[in-house]
Amino acid sequence: MARRHGLRIEASATITTTPERVISAFFDAAALASWWQAVRSVTTPRPLGIYAVEWESTPFEDDVLGTLGGVFYGTVMQFRNAREFFLAEAYWLPPQSDPIGPMALEVTCRVDGPATTVRIRQSSADDGERWRRYEELMAAGWKDSLASLKEYLERGAQPRLPSRGVAPRPVVDEPRFRLR
Repeated sequence: MARRHGLRIEASATITTTPERVISAFFDAAALASWWQAVRSVTTPRPLGIYAVEWESTPFEDDVLGTLGGVFYGTVMQFRNAREFFLAEAYWLPPQSDPIGPMALEVTCRVDGPATTVRIRQSSADDGERWRRYEELMAAGWKDSLASLKEYLERGAQPRLPSRGVAPRPVVDEPRFRLR
């Protein structure tokens, strides 16, 4: 029997909305507060942008991980609006125990008729006891979070990308320098 190495979580949902709204919901602070119950977030939708989301501490403790909540953060390595984003060097900082990471998070969207299928992949190379418990909790957590995202967007929410840090596309038909 082959031994599995590392954390791997996959989840998906089909949401009757546009891919732009799905991706925007991961970067809009008000949207994150609504569907993901974030108390604070700083997200920059561009390569090398920060992605940090904070949740209140839970009033209970997990036997392995302690109090849940805390901060999840990583670096945006790839951002393609209405398609996907990829975070690397991501960590979860629980309120009262050691960080878990590094890991990667990939969110992709695909048009599926009048809807969008969003797919989440979260992975890491570690596989210790804390990682296995984190994987167990996050597999259920992503399922619940995507159901919340679906409800949020299908109620007609229109999240927007934050304007700060969005790199403008270069204009190609205008020369930067003019020769005399």
